[in-house]
Amino acid sequence: MQLTGAEIILECLKEQGVDTIFGYPGGTILNVYDALYHYSDQFRHILTSHEQGAAHAADGYARATGKVGVCMATSGPGATNLVTGIATAYMDSVPVVAITANVGVSSLGKDSFQEVDIAGVTMPVTKHNFIVKDIRILAQTIRRAFQIAKSGRPGPVLVDVTKDVTAMKAEFEPQTPEAIVPYTAQITEESLTAAADMINRAKKPYVLVGGGAVISGAWKEVRSFVEKIQAPVADTLMGKGVFPGTEELYTGMLGMHGTKTANYGVSQCDLLIVLGARFSDRVVGNPKKFAQNAKILQLDIDAAEVNKTIAVDACVIGDLKETLKRLESLVEKQDHEEWIAYIQDLKERFPLKYDHNALTGPGVIEALYKATRGEAVITTDVGQHQMWTAQYYRFQEPRTFLTSGGLGTMGYGLGACIGAKCGCPDKTVINIAGDGCFRMNMNELATASRYDIPIVQIVINNKVLGMVRQWQTLFYGRRYSATILDDKVDFVKVSEGLGVPAVCVKKREELMPAIRQALDAKGPFMIEVQIDCDDKVFPMVAAGAPIEEVFDEDDLEKDE
Repeated sequence: MQLTGAEIILECLKEQGVDTIFGYPGGTILNVYDALYHYSDQFRHILTSHEQGAAHAADGYARATGKVGVCMATSGPGATNLVTGIATAYMDSVPVVAITANVGVSSLGKDSFQEVDIAGVTMPVTKHNFIVKDIRILAQTIRRAFQIAKSGRPGPVLVDVTKDVTAMKAEFEPQTPEAIVPYTAQITEESLTAAADMINRAKKPYVLVGGGAVISGAWKEVRSFVEKIQAPVADTLMGKGVFPGTEELYTGMLGMHGTKTANYGVSQCDLLIVLGARFSDRVVGNPKKFAQNAKILQLDIDAAEVNKTIAVDACVIGDLKETLKRLESLVEKQDHEEWIAYIQDLKERFPLKYDHNALTGPGVIEALYKATRGEAVITTDVGQHQMWTAQYYRFQEPRTFLTSGGLGTMGYGLGACIGAKCGCPDKTVINIAGDGCFRMNMNELATASRYDIPIVQIVINNKVLGMVRQWQTLFYGRRYSATILDDKVDFVKVSEGLGVPAVCVKKREELMPAIRQALDAKGPFMIEVQIDCDDKVFPMVAAGAPIEEVFDEDDLEKDE
């Protein structure tokens, strides 16, 4: 059948099972939006307040559902406004397809109105990208974009289509999408046998779970594997929920703001088994002193991550879910009673702690955990509130903690929260932000109110850029340069002005009633919680220090 390029784009999205599109129209993409008018019964289009919000919403949708998120924008500034969201998805291996339109082929390269080489701009932060100048390859390009985004190690793909291609007509034949087959070509018997031998010989094994375990859907396999080898478990920021935060073998997050138990345990183990983690600098601290007493076994889908930051003793390359299935059959049932007892003693000696008599960031997270019974999908922005959430909300399932780990994007959370709620309408979805982050993309509250999307936005307001101030306090002689936000902004009035009811919590006893009010609301709701400007995230490891040099407030008092 003969269709316009715009219609071909939408038909291809239908083929791929897309039900929700996040975007913002403009001149060059008008043909696509005109076609979308006639497809309004087949797609839910969410008009965000800013293109960056659309990219983050597509990202949140993808992380929460495991499907590909889709966003659209026009050329020039519309396309460049997607870049931060695309880069966020790239750093965390999130499958997103971004569709942009550009000026007509005859106008390319002439500095035309709203012309930007968006394929060139995004090349470093996409898994792949395309510019389509010929309608005859449009359908196959869209289909290939989804294949690339979903296969192997996922990631964002950008498809830029010239405006004349969206208006032309061509023959279109529907196709059934190709199945995504797990990447197993490099899982060899030799590598599995070597890995199993290391595990069977270990006396003090430790398991580190990363985001790859979430992406591969390997949580059941991870839990079964851990049960068989009886090893303590730590996770990275991206690996939250794969291993339940309430399990006895769970020791918390590893790294700069990891628990003392996890940091000490990994530093003392004789085998570190790394499941889908890439040894981020925030996890390993000083790479020359990371896990010095251990052999390291890395299981990962991406061979480029092996020996990139940390030299490993063995690896298995391939889909983690399939790798663990094969590896578990080669591993002996184990009992590391003495090692586990030692780790449990560390947990008792070095628990996470905060002042329960004051209104604090950790107290907000624990109250939220109690009110939601740990069953909510939580998105966050970046900073102290993000770390408190990772520390104190005990995640039970994967795809329930959505945060910008690799890029550390302030302003990520609210758009992602909207996307997650669109993808998971039956789940409670909550965004936690600091006041600095909230200022960046709080306009997306207007999106939530426009569509009456029942999300909860919590703003932990300490009237400073909290994490930067923490570093200024500890390492920069208390020189608070450009981090004080104590101005006349009233977040409750801002929220209400954008159509979202809100309350401000200033006392500890007001917190739980406000959370319950928000959870009972039929539409979006905002809670501002005012805490002290010098609340800090502890434990902490100084940048570049070994992770075993983790310290907290008690250690600082002793040093003083």
